[in-house]
Amino acid sequence: MISNKLSATLLFACSLGLLSQAVAANTSPEQVIISSGKQQAQLQTNIGVFEDNVEIIHGKRKITADRLEVHRREELGENKQLLVATGNPAIFQEQQADGSILKASAKEVRYDVANRMLTIKGSAEISQAGQKISAQEILYDMDKQLISAQRSDQEGKRVRTVLLPVDDKTESNKEQP
Repeated sequence: MISNKLSATLLFACSLGLLSQAVAANTSPEQVIISSGKQQAQLQTNIGVFEDNVEIIHGKRKITADRLEVHRREELGENKQLLVATGNPAIFQEQQADGSILKASAKEVRYDVANRMLTIKGSAEISQAGQKISAQEILYDMDKQLISAQRSDQEGKRVRTVLLPVDDKTESNKEQP
């Protein structure tokens, strides 16, 4: 009975945080679906912990991980939420306005909901529309569409970007009415 109350409290808190982002972005609220093998709530510290094949689906956003921590704190800003996903790898996906899929994967994926900042660390990779950046750490400001990548301290490990050539025929067809 107590664990059911904790789960319900945690799910409610997570849902409110994720939904508040949708409202702040002037989009319609969508349901949040969180599934995992194990869920815990640390009510005094406002931290929810999800483990064992974690999956969150919220609108056009999906996160999969081995473990996910949901932090809700006043100092985190308006939406007061930080999601920390870890795994081999943890994956963050979001469908963009143009229909392409942004995919980020790493050993650790941090998503600051209020600031729409994605930080991925440890064999980090981010890709969209066939373009891919690999590095030890990548920061992505989702509002500014700004990516910053940093190499590993290990010798020979550098930032790597793969750009696919643009098909001139496809591009010219898009420009025609």
